[in-house]
Amino acid sequence: MFGISFTELLVVGLIALLVLGPERLPGAARTAGLWIGRIKRSFNAIKTEVEREIGADEIRRQLHNEHILGLEKEMQAVKNDILPPSKPAPQAETPLPTPQTATAGEPAPVAPAPPPIDPVSAPTPMPAASQDKTPQP
Repeated sequence: MFGISFTELLVVGLIALLVLGPERLPGAARTAGLWIGRIKRSFNAIKTEVEREIGADEIRRQLHNEHILGLEKEMQAVKNDILPPSKPAPQAETPLPTPQTATAGEPAPVAPAPPPIDPVSAPTPMPAASQDKTPQP
């Protein structure tokens, strides 16, 4: 894990034997082993919890994306049911020549069609002037 070789472990063991003595060394080794085991278990628990959260976030994200795609398909289906497919606008027919303006062999001049009147932007008629001619003070 940390790249400790056998000789380094042997040196640490000899120093521990000299410092602690032969009576307390087995208890100290057992206590160190328990603490190392607890630390490893806690690191593994944290690691699995993080992996589980990351997996849950990815699953949540995928479910959310699938839900959005389903809503888009549903909206498209409703839109197609409500609105008929758009058809191209019919082209304006050319007016037939009138007998007064047409001469034999020549096509009649065609006047351009007036633009359609938009009811929103059409000018409103002015109210008629009042017939009452009373002087204003």
